[in-house]
Amino acid sequence: MTLSIIVVYMALVIGIGVVSNRLLSSTGEDYFLATRSIGPVVLLMSLFGTNMTAFALLGSSGEAYHAGIGVFGLMPAISGLVIPTVFFVLAPRAWAIGKRHGYTTQVEFFRDRWGSDLLGLLLFIVLVALVIPYLLIGVMAGGVTLNQVTFGQIPEWIGGLVICAVVMSYVTIGGLRGTAWVNTFQTIVFMVLGAVTVTVVFNRMGGVGTVMARIAEEAPSLLAREGNFSHIHWLTYSLIPLSAGMFPHMFMHWLSAKRADSFRLTVQAYPLCIALVWLPPVLLGVAGNLDFPGLIGGQSNSILVRMIGLHAPGVLAGLLGAGVFAAVMSSLDSQVLSLGTMFTEDIVDHYGYGDRMTDKQKVASGRIFVAAILLFTYLLSLVSERSIFNLATWSFTGFASLFPIAIAAMFWRRSTKVGAIACVSTVVVLWTYFFIQGWGDRAYTVGGTGVMAVAVILGASSVAMIVGSLLSSPPEPDRVARFIGTR
Repeated sequence: MTLSIIVVYMALVIGIGVVSNRLLSSTGEDYFLATRSIGPVVLLMSLFGTNMTAFALLGSSGEAYHAGIGVFGLMPAISGLVIPTVFFVLAPRAWAIGKRHGYTTQVEFFRDRWGSDLLGLLLFIVLVALVIPYLLIGVMAGGVTLNQVTFGQIPEWIGGLVICAVVMSYVTIGGLRGTAWVNTFQTIVFMVLGAVTVTVVFNRMGGVGTVMARIAEEAPSLLAREGNFSHIHWLTYSLIPLSAGMFPHMFMHWLSAKRADSFRLTVQAYPLCIALVWLPPVLLGVAGNLDFPGLIGGQSNSILVRMIGLHAPGVLAGLLGAGVFAAVMSSLDSQVLSLGTMFTEDIVDHYGYGDRMTDKQKVASGRIFVAAILLFTYLLSLVSERSIFNLATWSFTGFASLFPIAIAAMFWRRSTKVGAIACVSTVVVLWTYFFIQGWGDRAYTVGGTGVMAVAVILGASSVAMIVGSLLSSPPEPDRVARFIGTR
């Protein structure tokens, strides 16, 4: 019964993609940006859905299993403040400039801002490299979920394969419009089912009071911040949500908005949505210590699904499993579509191959790249056993460290391509160094000080942008005026 419900759910999301295909025209702009026609509600649901990945459900529950309830303050509480602020500052301006000049991708935007093909190519490589671990989170989560809700009858490799196949189906069929529609549906699903999950599981464990009393007695450290996160750790981790300003899939959704005021609802409702989605898995992750003590490292990735299987078997387990799949696919789809869009626009079209291709052929090239990236990510998932939370943190660290690029492009008239290239290069070098140093340690901080690597990399990339720009020739006034306007 559980498997049947999940199969029906998968068929339903593919069906939404098929329906959206009926409105799809043959133009690249319609496939990649839905002809910039996404309204406020769908924009909120698609932006939120694509950001609330398996990191928010499986990753947060797995981290809360080890580090306690303080995980909620570490990421979602901070994100509820930082991400809407990023949207408020950057999204309407990016949308207006993108609509005015016909931009489709983030790379195209920044390449034209500073008139540098080298910067565009460098950004393309870096963004793709940073998105792959993000994709890996979704594929791994799909495998873990299907394996656990079927009590091991279906191996994890099949679950990951199913996720990739379903996402590829509706993304290639419906483009961004199909992706936005599916994300809207899936965001509602995992928001509702998350609340249902924690309610059902806690009731069957004796109620919230009983559960918390048992945790306070058996593992009191899980209900405290002290000993799990230092003040400096919390402070520097608050920089991680800046990554929302440089996610290529977020930027793509910004450009798809119908009007500038479409972002108003997103800014206002985002904090509430984060609280609704993050609190249930964090609570279940902490409670998981009572039923499944002693899980080590990446084993805790499955704690949410383990709790569902133990306390809500049968039909409810199928529904709640579908909710996890909804969270997984609602981010995976936009991510792969953004990569396909960048490949088509910033490689195929920009370097002249698109001149010999029709719009249909350009769309096909994007679909082929999407398939190739999904295949590579799937193969990578077969050999990776890392923590979902840790994978996400390193991916977000890279994107957050690129944030000075977005700020300089839209607000600093004196910024130059030399500064932008220096900024990206600094991120590549330092991110690689810290990744090698800390990859094997879930609680890694710089030199054991509690300082997250993102603080050092972001500070260095900001300095590189400023120094590189000031030491190079000022940009052309006409080019600056296209993005920032005249004085």
